[in-house]
Amino acid sequence: MQNPISEQARAAALAQLDAAEAAREDILVQHIANGVVIDSRTVQIDPEVVIAPGAVLLAGTILRGKTVIGAGCVIGPNTLIEDSTVDEGTTVNASQIYGSHIGPHNNIGPFTHVRVNTVTDYGVHLGAYVETKNSNFARGNTVSHLTYIGDSDVGKYCNFGCGTVTCNYDGKDKFRTQIGDYCFIGCNTNLVAPVKVGDGAYTAAGSTITKDVPAQALGIARERQTNLDGWAEPKMEAYIAKKQKLENEQSK
Repeated sequence: MQNPISEQARAAALAQLDAAEAAREDILVQHIANGVVIDSRTVQIDPEVVIAPGAVLLAGTILRGKTVIGAGCVIGPNTLIEDSTVDEGTTVNASQIYGSHIGPHNNIGPFTHVRVNTVTDYGVHLGAYVETKNSNFARGNTVSHLTYIGDSDVGKYCNFGCGTVTCNYDGKDKFRTQIGDYCFIGCNTNLVAPVKVGDGAYTAAGSTITKDVPAQALGIARERQTNLDGWAEPKMEAYIAKKQKLENEQSK
């Protein structure tokens, strides 16, 4: 347990906290007077942050450093943005953005981690449990969920299946992945950099791509499926018996 503090120390700490809260609320009031919509005292804004009139900040939003928020943006709830620019009309929901530039009319989140030097163009979607770093996304890209894209340059209107990973680090050096326009990256694709995917190309789900994929091609890099008939039967007999016993005990 922590040692109890004196009444004098407690009073000094409370005064410091009250002063910080008053300063924070002064900043909120200034932005509200300037046309920013803030309806919760849980919002925190650093003094250097610039917010255009018409932006909406929801509960739990924290804006730090030299952050700029465009008109018509909806930020939050529970979002942290630091030293970044978010252009007009973009939504950032329950996500964190650091040292990046998010383009206009993007849809970010929930639970997206946008790391430094991420740049997006118009209409990009980075969805649930997506992480990006040091990457450029052209217009209209869709990265819906459970994907890591680092050290990459992505052309316009690409679609990334769930579980895509750019393998950018070999233990010594980092390399870039280049993806052309209108590409479809299949679910659970590993792109081992340095590698290029040409315009309009596909990768088959479950592939580990180690060589360039030409434009309009389908890259497939996975073992041909083999089925061993009857292999699971003895294992499943014991498993099913165990679960049936548990089910019978629970039904009593």
